[in-house]
Amino acid sequence: MKIQVLVATMHQNDHSLLEKMNIQSDAIVGNQCDRNEIEDFEWKGHKIKYLSFAERGVGLNRNNALMRADGDICLFADDDMVYVDGYADMIAKAFEENPKADVIVFNLIEKNSQRKQISKTSRVGYLNYLRYGTARVAFKLDKVKAQGIYFNQCFGGGTEHAHGEDNLFLTACLDKGLKIYAVAMSIAELKDERPSSWNVGYDDKYIVDQGILYKTISRRWWRLLCLQDAVRRRGSYKRSALATYKLMVKGNK
Repeated sequence: MKIQVLVATMHQNDHSLLEKMNIQSDAIVGNQCDRNEIEDFEWKGHKIKYLSFAERGVGLNRNNALMRADGDICLFADDDMVYVDGYADMIAKAFEENPKADVIVFNLIEKNSQRKQISKTSRVGYLNYLRYGTARVAFKLDKVKAQGIYFNQCFGGGTEHAHGEDNLFLTACLDKGLKIYAVAMSIAELKDERPSSWNVGYDDKYIVDQGILYKTISRRWWRLLCLQDAVRRRGSYKRSALATYKLMVKGNK
């Protein structure tokens, strides 16, 4: 079973990121920078492709890697992750133990984590998938490509709507009938050493984008999704649930 990491990064001038991330498998590095160059080489016995393109947008970056991927199992990565030793074997074992899974979500190790930690293997569906980001996701490449699933390039860092591309990817997986599982296994440590290129906090723009994201996810249920978010996260947004909801709805006009 061939494991391949698809890394999204920016402004890399050499190949040192491979060592920094403890890459121990084949990998494709999407490097958004100010030049156009494709490099193919071997690194510690693994096949590496470096895509350096003068363009912006995390969805576009991930799509560039995804369309060139050739692994059996692929996983998305950000450049502030450090993989644990033996992660490739761990991921292969998780798919062998869950043969029905097309997509598996794993845990990340991080200090003061606010992410949902997976405590046992379970099925992921429409009621709980929005809690997971793509940096925790591995998938069967043939299943994703057969359904034509790629990232929405209007969402994510470097685009008009600065977050939500990972939510839309998993939405597409569920809509296309792919089976998603969560497994209580930590595959990487999140260092969080660099400031976000897009996240400036829960300002009006973030909340408007959240409403647009929900309408993109479901034109039938988007208002209900906005309402539950406004109520559930009112402490984080530091405004009333009603004010948040109105802003989400107003943004969609």
